[in-house]
Amino acid sequence: MTVHFIGAGPGAADLITLRGARLLASCPVCLHAGSIVAPELLQHCAPGTKLIDTAPMSLDEIEAAYVEAHKAGHDVARLHSGDLSVWSAVAEQIRRLEKHGIPYTLTPGVPSFAAAAAALRRELTIPEVAQSLVLTRVSGRASKIPPGETLAGFGRTGATLAIHLAIHAIDRVVAELTPHYGGDCPVAIVFRASWPDERVLTGTLETIEAQLAADPMERTAIIFVGRSLAAEDFGESSLYDAHYQRRFRGRDGL
Repeated sequence: MTVHFIGAGPGAADLITLRGARLLASCPVCLHAGSIVAPELLQHCAPGTKLIDTAPMSLDEIEAAYVEAHKAGHDVARLHSGDLSVWSAVAEQIRRLEKHGIPYTLTPGVPSFAAAAAALRRELTIPEVAQSLVLTRVSGRASKIPPGETLAGFGRTGATLAIHLAIHAIDRVVAELTPHYGGDCPVAIVFRASWPDERVLTGTLETIEAQLAADPMERTAIIFVGRSLAAEDFGESSLYDAHYQRRFRGRDGL
């Protein structure tokens, strides 16, 4: 028996990986975060699969479901939104599985920031403008931010920021980042990237608060801040330059 943690992707049912879909079809038990995972994803499950919505459950109750499946010898598909590597609460579940000696695997999913960038039709790393992307959030009731991981601290680097779970604190985001990026710095907010009701709002640190007040969004939105969001007059990388020699190009004669 194995518990298979599966990244469900950002929302759209067809953005799950092939491996994730195969695992869903093969497991007789599926635990899924019903409040944030598209119900269409459960169509990958085989008929008769025991479906357990973890939205109203505590960690102790989820642990008990794993133990019950382990005793019955039933593989479990544990479906989480986005990708498992960030803000998934997988680590605490793994710790409990290891306590019981229950095997597990992790299958990555398309992260929400990637789907949001696709909605913007932007690359987030632009040559000589921004080559780093910081994934961060603000402190909330579920988990506090360590003291050294501040928006202002990240802002001093000039990197592109993808700020999750912070739409309710847009005033704080603006106040902490404006001194480092300037009021004219581009901002983009993507609400429910890849879902049918996806929405995009673009502006600057100077304008975004008023824009959001006029067109409110909540919960599942990502705030991007950085010069890369509107960069147009930038130099091209050497990667595809005709005179750039690399291992697989074979252009010794140039």
